[in-house]
Amino acid sequence: MRYVLVLILMVLAPSAYACGEESDCQIGDRVYRISMPEGTTAPKGALVWAHGYRGTAAGVMRNGSLKRMVHERGMALIAVQARDGLWKLPNGPRSFSSTGAEEFRYFDAVAKDAQRRFGIDPAESVMSGFSAGGMMVWNLACARPERFSGFIPIAGTYWLQPPESCTTPTTSIVHLHGDRDGTVPLDGREIGATRQGKVSEALADYTRQGAFGPVRENNSDMLRCQERSNADGEILEFCLFEGGHSFRTEYLSYGLDRLKAAGQL
Repeated sequence: MRYVLVLILMVLAPSAYACGEESDCQIGDRVYRISMPEGTTAPKGALVWAHGYRGTAAGVMRNGSLKRMVHERGMALIAVQARDGLWKLPNGPRSFSSTGAEEFRYFDAVAKDAQRRFGIDPAESVMSGFSAGGMMVWNLACARPERFSGFIPIAGTYWLQPPESCTTPTTSIVHLHGDRDGTVPLDGREIGATRQGKVSEALADYTRQGAFGPVRENNSDMLRCQERSNADGEILEFCLFEGGHSFRTEYLSYGLDRLKAAGQL
C-alpha cells in the first residue's frame, strides 16, 4: 500500500521527485534543467544558459565541455527552456508586439525555484546564452539587472533597437561575438518584417545608461576586447573572436574570469 501511495504522489507531483540533468524541473507550465557539480548538493551559484533558435534545455545538458567548465568553478549549470524553442522577445519576427514580460516572469520563477530547491544564490549566478539566447541575455540585463551578478551574451543582441530605458542600476556585461558572423552580423540584418539590431547601438546605449567610462584595450591571443567601467565597479566589455556564428567554452570561461576579476563573482 505504501509503494502504491508513493507512485500516486510521483504521478501527481513529478517535479518533486524527478528534477535534474536528465529530467525537467517543472514550474507552472514551463520547465528548466539543472546539473550540479560532483560532490555537492548546494553550490553557491549557477550559470544560467539560454539556448539558441529551436534549442532545448536537454540539448544544452549534452554539452560536456560546458558542464565541466561550469562545475570546475563550483557552480551549477541551469539550462532554461523557451516555449517551442523560441524566446518571445520584443520586436522579434514572431513576437514583434511582445514586451518580454512573459519571459521575464519565467526567469523570475526559475531563480526563485532554484533557490528554494537547490539553494542557488542569485547574487552568485551569471546569465549567458548564444545567438537567440544571447538576445534573451541582453533583454534580461536591461529588465532584470538585479537578478544576476553579471551577463555574458554571445552572438546576440536586441531585435531592431535597444529599449528606451533599462532598469537601474545597471550591472556588468561581457559581450562576445565573431568578427565574421553572418547569422547575427555585428551590424544586424533584416529578418522578415523586422531586423536584428546593431551590437554597437546596444553597447552605446548601455554605456550611456550605466555611465561607463572611456574604453581600455584588453586583447589576448584569443579575443580582441574593449573594456569600460563605471563608478560602481561594474564593467561593460565587448570582445571579438575570429570566425563566424559559433561558440566555444573558452570564450564563456573568459567572460566568467572577467566578472570575477571585477568583483562580481
